[in-house]
Amino acid sequence: MAADTTDIDDIREQARRWLADDPDPASRNELTAVLDGLPASAPELADRFAGPLTFGTAGLRGPLRAGPNGMNLAVVTQAAAGLVTWLAAQGGTGPLVIGYDARHGSRQFAERTAQVATGAGRPALLLPRPLPTPVLAYAVRHLGGVAGVMVTASHNPPQDNGYKVYLGAELGGELGAGAQIVPPADAGIEAAIRSVGPLTQVPLGEPGQVLGDDLVASYVERATAVIEPDGPRDLTVAYTPLHGVGAAVLTAAFARAGFPTPGVVPDQAEPDPAFPTVSFPNPEEPGAVDRLIALADSTGADLAIANDPDADRCAVVVRDDSDDSHGWRMLRGDEVGVLLADHLMRRGVTGLYATTIVSSSLLRAMCAARGLPYDETLTGFKWIVRAGGGSAPLVFGYEEALGYCVAPEHVRDKDGITAALTVAELAAGLKSQGRTLTDRLDELAAEFGVHHTDQLSVRVDDLRVIADAMARIRTTTPATLLGQPVGSARDLLPESDVVILRTATARVVIRPSGTEPKLKAYLEVVEPVVDGDVATARSRAASAVAALRAEISTALGI
Repeated sequence: MAADTTDIDDIREQARRWLADDPDPASRNELTAVLDGLPASAPELADRFAGPLTFGTAGLRGPLRAGPNGMNLAVVTQAAAGLVTWLAAQGGTGPLVIGYDARHGSRQFAERTAQVATGAGRPALLLPRPLPTPVLAYAVRHLGGVAGVMVTASHNPPQDNGYKVYLGAELGGELGAGAQIVPPADAGIEAAIRSVGPLTQVPLGEPGQVLGDDLVASYVERATAVIEPDGPRDLTVAYTPLHGVGAAVLTAAFARAGFPTPGVVPDQAEPDPAFPTVSFPNPEEPGAVDRLIALADSTGADLAIANDPDADRCAVVVRDDSDDSHGWRMLRGDEVGVLLADHLMRRGVTGLYATTIVSSSLLRAMCAARGLPYDETLTGFKWIVRAGGGSAPLVFGYEEALGYCVAPEHVRDKDGITAALTVAELAAGLKSQGRTLTDRLDELAAEFGVHHTDQLSVRVDDLRVIADAMARIRTTTPATLLGQPVGSARDLLPESDVVILRTATARVVIRPSGTEPKLKAYLEVVEPVVDGDVATARSRAASAVAALRAEISTALGI
């Protein structure tokens, strides 16, 4: 009991020191209420002071709450001060470009970042309103920024927020110009953040320059240039931004490109940080696109499109008359990825095509057959946009988690707006021929075999569950999967916490999520198509993947 009392006293003292330095009255009041609740509130207080949010290659991300283990004005002030110190130490010149979404706290965090930058003598350019992440990534390149900050938690739960950093050409190099940071920049920024002294001594300057709508218009103009100007445009699209910031920019881009304006789900059209109509603001989650499908049905849409809340991801839902589809099904990220790649290839776009180790192997097969360079990277667009190391210019990259980069010279990151435009271009072209996206997928399957992918994803409350499962798969690796010998078992430690298992026809990639408390196993089975019978091959592949899922679940102990 004495030790417990000592621990509480120590944490109480940490909290009091934090309160003395916290610049936000609201979070001071919040933390004071937790202190007043001691000893009953000791577990909550301990969690808030379990350690600081760590700045990594994904920047910062965490729950909105007072204390070092949360997103709040104090943490953001410290992060901004560390970032501008690091930029100066690298000799970086030029302005800091700052964007933000519509989540709770986003605008306040963006404005404080601008004040910290100007207080350090660096110009700050603030996007004019809550906007998609790809607009910020574009702005860093377009405006010659030394770096960019995007305040967003993407598709995390409503109680979260985050802080992503991009580098301009000066510090990011040719491949990383306008891209998210990679090591060692993350470690350098983290060290600079930890070296920041009392926040009361961080100089705050003017609020920076708020950019005009001409920046957004420039993004839209460049986005529409991604597709061919004279192609078919007869296409009815249903759309949802999932209460995020994508609607205004996407509908403007569709209109400028000559498409009919998509119908937008009415009660999801405007930004709302509470995300009231979805249990989780991620189009991949069950039920997230139910309202979108209802709108598509009622309007006779040819296809339906969803962005995640910061519009850097794009989900595509197509008509499907199979018994278990209820008339529509969402295409997997791998399906959209290969459709986009194939479309660009058919348009004659040559250069490097890239994806990640957890994505389908179909893109590799397509590039091999068509004589195009291909590369495979670790998970994340920070790696995809640097694929090939400059050996060939990147022209397309995707990851299975609904992220697509169809124009790296426009936005060197995933971009749900240009991806949606390119999907619409493909779908309209096929419609003019009396065909659909699923018809094109069947063509690819007939040529390269059915590459059926799925995912085993387990959300946990205790991160030890993930560590234990990864340890189990490493120490008791299955000798067979689907009755076939495991011919290859790769462990990517220490570079990355990833295990890859392969048989003659199956592949499994197992890793913890980098942004959420999830363990993920990515499953793929390749089934040849015999005598043109794609449907039978798909059925066999689906059954095999279901069996593979069960085997991997047992092997992981989850």
